[in-house]
Amino acid sequence: MKKVIETERLYLRQWQASDFAVFAEINADPEVMKYFPKLLSTAVSNAIAHKCQQLIIDKGWGLWAVSLKDRSKEKGAFIGFVGLNDTHADMSFAPAVEIAWRLHKDCWGQGYATEAASAALNFAFNELSLDKVVSFTAVINKRSQRVMERIGMINTRANFYHPALDVNHQLAEHVLYNITQQQWNNQLSGL
Repeated sequence: MKKVIETERLYLRQWQASDFAVFAEINADPEVMKYFPKLLSTAVSNAIAHKCQQLIIDKGWGLWAVSLKDRSKEKGAFIGFVGLNDTHADMSFAPAVEIAWRLHKDCWGQGYATEAASAALNFAFNELSLDKVVSFTAVINKRSQRVMERIGMINTRANFYHPALDVNHQLAEHVLYNITQQQWNNQLSGL
């Protein structure tokens, strides 16, 4: 498996100790975490980063750390994560591999999530030979849904209630998007 996935402007790579403080800042930002049940403490954020790091060691893929290539910015600056993850077993559509992202708000609106997610899908279909990848978010999270659509994912119209949230919670209802390997290949070939 590739050690680093490179795009025009980004590296998707293994986590480094220097990423953890910025990741904790991202996870403590109310704007970034608006569609999550709560802000994360530094300890919880670090535990997630360690888990992401270990899964990449164990599997050769996962939720990669994303850093900027552009030399006009801080070279190698960590901006968040994008990648692939096995869905929780209690999800109604499990087993499945999901694509997910979380970027520093200073990096929103520049196409980084779309660029990195496209590279992750390419990896999923061409390196891992997956048949399908899913993505999901709260119904009210339109920003993430737009990224899903930009990378060619299709809304399945099979909304579900996240099993970790009370059904009355404002974030409980989720949309489910997916894309198959065939749809990805057709998109790349312009069909």
